[in-house]
Amino acid sequence: MIKTRFDWSARGHLGQLRAMEDGSPYKVTVLKEGYSYLDDGGQFRADGTITLVQGRHVILVDTGGPQDKDTLLQQLAFHGLNPQDVQYVVCTHGHVDHVGNLNLFPDATHIVSFDICKGDVYTDHPFKQGAAYTIDEQVSVIPTPGHTGADVSLVVRTETQGTVVVAGDLFEKEADQTDPSLWQDVSENPSQQAEGRKRVLAMADFIVPGHGAMFKVQKKTDPS
Repeated sequence: MIKTRFDWSARGHLGQLRAMEDGSPYKVTVLKEGYSYLDDGGQFRADGTITLVQGRHVILVDTGGPQDKDTLLQQLAFHGLNPQDVQYVVCTHGHVDHVGNLNLFPDATHIVSFDICKGDVYTDHPFKQGAAYTIDEQVSVIPTPGHTGADVSLVVRTETQGTVVVAGDLFEKEADQTDPSLWQDVSENPSQQAEGRKRVLAMADFIVPGHGAMFKVQKKTDPS
């Protein structure tokens, strides 16, 4: 038997090849759970959730704050990936705790709020008119403004989790459904955001919020 030597530096690229197989089902993994709270000194502390989406494409949703660089690289490596393997980086909006590590992914297509670019080439897309941007038949980016005027969310259709919406600060955390002040107090346009929240709750089985754990959507049922 001839033994071959495996180049571990290629590990991430093999992961990408597996991910790009036609028909490969998508899975959604939270790499770092975000948070937001007032500390004991009355200071507001926050950091955004970082989410990895793997299937036909490798997609990263939100990159955390600048302080998350090492954590992000370590988490990607844990999943057999390096930054060059990430094909799309979607930032739900432009706040620092969501866009702090964009420069780690120079080879990716970047969708940041309503901007789409690869390198210095920009693509115009009618997000302002409500149009979704299709990555493939299982994944799309939809406009969900309200928290800011140009928020977007990633919609992923999976086999095991149903429809997952990585929603950024459209939802702060699961608790904001019972305490609306958690999202309304940081919203530029609460009425617009409320409409987006309704739409996402209707389509999603799971939601990844901007500052908390992924949660299952509790569907309302009509009384029989």
